[in-house]
Amino acid sequence: MPDAPTPPTAGREWRLLSRPVGWPKPEDFALVEAEVPAPGEGQVLVRNEYLSVDPYMRGRMSAAKSYVAPYELGKAMQGGAVGEVVASNAEGIAVGDRVLHFFGWREYAVVDARNAVKVDPEAAPLSAYLGVLGMTGLTAYAGLLRTAAFKEGDSVFVSGAAGAVGSQVGQIAKLKGASRVIGSAGSDEKVKLLVEEYGFDAAFNYRNGPVGEQLRAAAPDGIDVYFDNVGGDHLEAAIGSLNRDGRIAVCGMISVYNNTEPAPGPKNLARLIQTRGRIEGFLVGDHYDLQPQFVREVGPWVRSGELKYRETVVEGIENNLEAFLGVLRGDNTGKMIVKL
Repeated sequence: MPDAPTPPTAGREWRLLSRPVGWPKPEDFALVEAEVPAPGEGQVLVRNEYLSVDPYMRGRMSAAKSYVAPYELGKAMQGGAVGEVVASNAEGIAVGDRVLHFFGWREYAVVDARNAVKVDPEAAPLSAYLGVLGMTGLTAYAGLLRTAAFKEGDSVFVSGAAGAVGSQVGQIAKLKGASRVIGSAGSDEKVKLLVEEYGFDAAFNYRNGPVGEQLRAAAPDGIDVYFDNVGGDHLEAAIGSLNRDGRIAVCGMISVYNNTEPAPGPKNLARLIQTRGRIEGFLVGDHYDLQPQFVREVGPWVRSGELKYRETVVEGIENNLEAFLGVLRGDNTGKMIVKL
């Protein structure tokens, strides 16, 4: 048997140098060569193969108090990653195993074994564990079924519907018996994808006219559930179309993440009194108890092709920052992934 390869002693990682004001700029970041230590007791060394970039990371670049600690200046940033174990000092995880962890934005990561989840590359492509079968998928599942309390026959509106979370929300709603699913996206190409590939009943390009008008045309009988990834005019439009006892699950508000001044709130909140409507924000971290149920239900849909997904893959760690900025611009269709 050949000897195992010698683990690396250095690798590249992205660091935050200064906290962005407004849109992040390249000079706020640096890609540097850093020492890769040997794994200590109970740790593994992982060669990252796929990295995740997500909208929530913009919030971690700020020093403002939030639900997750801000990135530390001068230190490697973090995010979802999946890769191969190249050295192990932990029971239960062997060299050659593939694991999911949260030390992305770097080529190599030393990870406590308790924070590494083994994944099966035979059951699904490795990148799927960062998206459709990972945190992204669970976000869609928990937000729709638990926070928005979706029930069969509901009419559902999803903003950012061609993104990783939104596209899964719409398809799960259809698979579970929604009466109508409407999506918004930022290009005519994405609108076509929503209807023709993902099975949405209607979709519109929010750049083509007022969101409220387009939503009313797409959902003339109103909506029962709104899954919000965008905020701003989309949230106001949803409130305007909400039916009696309608529910709004707030997952993200990407339209305001780079604002330097507070964004104005919806002008029609009083309509929630008439509709007895409810708005509730949620974080996927509060719903990990649903993970086994999620995998049991969604895994077969993915394997059978009933639930379709797309990935936008950017190659090379040197392009990690550009991939993240692309997410903020809406360049991606489905999950944005960086392949190393």
